[in-house]
Amino acid sequence: MADLGIEPGAAVLLVWSQPSAPAALKTQAEELGAMVGAEGRVAVENMERLLMSSRAPSSFDWVLSGLLPDSCSVHSAETLAEMLRVLKPAGKLLLDEPITGTEAQAVRTPEKLLSALKLSGFTSVMETSRSDLSPEALSSLREISGYQGNASRVRVSACKPNFEVGSSTQIKLSFSKKSKAAEKPALDPNTVKMWTLSANDMGDEDVDLLDSDALLDEDDLKKPDPSTLKAASCGEGKKKKACKNCTCGLAEELEEESKGQQKNNLPKSACGSCYLGDAFRCASCPYLGMPAFKPGEKIVLDDKTLTDA
Repeated sequence: MADLGIEPGAAVLLVWSQPSAPAALKTQAEELGAMVGAEGRVAVENMERLLMSSRAPSSFDWVLSGLLPDSCSVHSAETLAEMLRVLKPAGKLLLDEPITGTEAQAVRTPEKLLSALKLSGFTSVMETSRSDLSPEALSSLREISGYQGNASRVRVSACKPNFEVGSSTQIKLSFSKKSKAAEKPALDPNTVKMWTLSANDMGDEDVDLLDSDALLDEDDLKKPDPSTLKAASCGEGKKKKACKNCTCGLAEELEEESKGQQKNNLPKSACGSCYLGDAFRCASCPYLGMPAFKPGEKIVLDDKTLTDA
């Protein structure tokens, strides 16, 4: 235990699991107490009751789990999350866990264990040592998990990030005006002269100047035929449909056709007496309830009136 690097005054949480010899657990707790001294603190907690202990967050500098040689347990994702919660920022975790070289349901591979620690929020995750399981630890593993294969023990160290989850800080931004030299870099004088056209250059025979109007011929000035502006696939299919961003005029053309169809679909009189009033109208007359109107006067029914009728 002396080679762990635990300094005097540190707060240490020692997590153990069943079955463990009480004498071995007591010896390990006493060794930790001697290392942290009177100013430090050592707390002992069973892994199965760790989630129910409701310890204060960020209250321990170290969390040591599964270090007893006669026991070995698999750390669940909830247990790792709780250990991260009770650790102080930049606090350290040291744990022992059984591993196997092949995929198994009860025991993880070394890669899976390191990945689980990283997914739980730990940083600087690394394997420090590997050893064989003692007969007592292997028997305990098979009894608790039901795993009957071979396994070994790995020791892994990890750290909590040096900040609290949900913490915030103020970012200082400088809005001072930048100097002119910083805003615009200096240009090479020769480069500036090369790309600058002065009034003296207008009469220089070595400088070729082109009239922009001379670049257009007669065909460029002709108004194009609207049909030539349509895309090859525009309006294809059984039902004409304009493109999403139509610019050839097909969208406006289809809109005019739609308005014409709506006008043609207006109801027409079947008896010719609709203008005389309700007394002369048939039972299915679309003008029922409307006042009489002059013969030949155009009456347009809106959608609401047709629906009510």
